[in-house]
Amino acid sequence: MIKDCGVEWVILGHSERRHVFGESNELIGQKVAHALESDLGVIACIGEKLEEREAGTTEDVVYAQTQAIADNVKDWSKVVLAYEPVWAIGTGKTASPEQVRLIAIS
Repeated sequence: MIKDCGVEWVILGHSERRHVFGESNELIGQKVAHALESDLGVIACIGEKLEEREAGTTEDVVYAQTQAIADNVKDWSKVVLAYEPVWAIGTGKTASPEQVRLIAIS
């Protein structure tokens, strides 16, 4: 139905889907696989909550999210990873360039 409307890309793993609707990393990975099999591009959101950042588990959380996506991708030409720190959504706080850089290299 999405393709019938002319949509070519979908956003998966958004924080509301993860934290409000309880979508697991594994489910998001499966959705990524299905979208790619349906010839849709995927913008896959990854990012940690404030309590995860404060607990020092940011790298572990983001790694697990990314791995579940990577396990379902053979060709990355239609996949974009979007780092979306949940603690920065609607709070007035923003991730510094250094914080983003550290995620990109971990």
